[in-house]
Amino acid sequence: MLSLLLAAALAQGTASPIPTDAATLRADIQAADTAFFTLFFERCDPDALSEMVAPDFEMYHDRDGVVARDGKSFIALYAQGCAARSRPDAWRSRRALVEDSLKVEPVPGFGAIEEGEHLFYERKGDGPERLVGRARFVQLWQKDGQGPWRLARVLSLSHRAVD
Repeated sequence: MLSLLLAAALAQGTASPIPTDAATLRADIQAADTAFFTLFFERCDPDALSEMVAPDFEMYHDRDGVVARDGKSFIALYAQGCAARSRPDAWRSRRALVEDSLKVEPVPGFGAIEEGEHLFYERKGDGPERLVGRARFVQLWQKDGQGPWRLARVLSLSHRAVD
């Protein structure tokens, strides 16, 4: 009996602190989503991005195919994009979540599934920004212990141009 109690206590101490309240979970995931995409599209900090993705990160894209099969290769692709965006006349992109499309479901003992739509904007250099596309996404977020939410899997699909 003592060993069962000890095992239960240890399991509780290592359980992921995934919010059980739907509103809190949604707010947490939306904040992680915003931080990730702001960093990815509008800043250049590979070290910060590496803290936001799981080591076994995978991304699949309906136009680009298999984008990454691990976190390191994804960070390397991001760093290459950063270098290209540093030119004054480079194309720059921004992503905006369509908030009313956002759905978040818990994955007990692991994290959460996020699903929704987003819009993409582009501008050349410091030129005017324009809406250029819309897509759907499904993302799997992981929460280990007291650490941050980390993006583990991404499915990016239904990309279409916006006129």
